[in-house]
Amino acid sequence: MIRRGRPAGPRTIGLVCAVAAAGALLSGCGSSGSDTASPQKSAAPSRAVPATAASLNADQAQRKALVPQAKVDYGQALKAAIAAVPSSEAIAAELKGTPSSSYWDTVVATTDGTAYAVRVDAVSGKAQKPQPQSDDPDDKQGLGARLGKATVTAQQAAQTATEKTKGTVTTIELGDADHGNDTVAWTVGVVTTDDWNETTYEIDATNRKVLWMHVDQD
Repeated sequence: MIRRGRPAGPRTIGLVCAVAAAGALLSGCGSSGSDTASPQKSAAPSRAVPATAASLNADQAQRKALVPQAKVDYGQALKAAIAAVPSSEAIAAELKGTPSSSYWDTVVATTDGTAYAVRVDAVSGKAQKPQPQSDDPDDKQGLGARLGKATVTAQQAAQTATEKTKGTVTTIELGDADHGNDTVAWTVGVVTTDDWNETTYEIDATNRKVLWMHVDQD
């Protein structure tokens, strides 16, 4: 399967989209790049020529400015968020903010589908007070069903992605796979520090199979 343009990522429920966001997003917005759904092709790490400061576009420059300032990685941020919400599981994490004020926008949920947004400082690792998300029964039921199906953890999905593209995980999110069939998948964004591109993987949350990948070069 060849994907055209920037992938939208998994169709997560409204509660995840309702997480309060401040500052710049790391996710690339460009319409160009390369896509492939072939696990064989995606297994080879990017061999891009190192980018110079003068050659960086706006998204690349933003990643270069923000990513090195985060002393806390996605795994530590999710651990802090889970500690703030007892008996919860990781749903999403995204590195946001500015070089002087970076943070992880995380979402965790309990098995009944009750979700909480937790902002975690990307330097100190301190978690702010959890913010409950949507109480809509359908939202909770849908999220609870995803959690029940997912046997692959966020850490395992991130490991699968970084084994194929060496870099820093800046986004990870659990949702429905792009092509349905009741497949639950993790979307993982990996930023490479030689060119500051972002490679996004969709990984089956039941068997760690790579469903597609996209390299954002804009």
